[in-house]
Amino acid sequence: MFKEQLRGLLPLYLVTDLSEYEGKSALHIVREALQGGVTMVQLREKKAQLRDTLQAGAAIRELCREHGVPFIVNDRVDVALLLDADGVHVGQDDLPAREARKLLGEGKIIGVSAGTMEEAEWAMEQGADYLGVGAVYATLTKGDAGAPIGTGLIAQIKERWPQVCMVGIGGIHPGNSKEVIAAGADGVAVVSAITRQADPKQAAQTLLRHMKETQ
Repeated sequence: MFKEQLRGLLPLYLVTDLSEYEGKSALHIVREALQGGVTMVQLREKKAQLRDTLQAGAAIRELCREHGVPFIVNDRVDVALLLDADGVHVGQDDLPAREARKLLGEGKIIGVSAGTMEEAEWAMEQGADYLGVGAVYATLTKGDAGAPIGTGLIAQIKERWPQVCMVGIGGIHPGNSKEVIAAGADGVAVVSAITRQADPKQAAQTLLRHMKETQ
């Protein structure tokens, strides 16, 4: 995938598990979020049984395809293959991006998490298509996210690799999303800012509106 094409898919990146919220299923939440303008969806499910993940993941994948939005699987390359996902996102302790690409093929998107410049260097060496940088702000969504790092690393990465595709992640909401974009990110990856809102569609629209104010 060409960098500029990928860059255009990163502005509002939804990361979701399969949990319900206020009676809404994950599928319902994703549907509303896509209607609100989400540009990429990642399934990050750590607790559900594999058969449930595959069943729900297939339904979410179809929703994404209806909207022309890439569907990414977190960590599990095997699940990404089984679901014919558009790519995978791996952390520093997961299967290296280079090995993931061997399994998934050249046409798939490979994202890598980075919380330090050293981790960013490793991700770039591995041929990451994009970086997920964070946790930018404090977050309760991901227990192992570590202390918040602010937007400084995003700016440093952008200065070193001007053409890098990158999203900020961790504690991002409409009130601070503009700072992430201003630092050099192509978009924001969010969880609770959409999945834990009464109206996911409106939440997505609000995030996009705030970010566009910096462009």
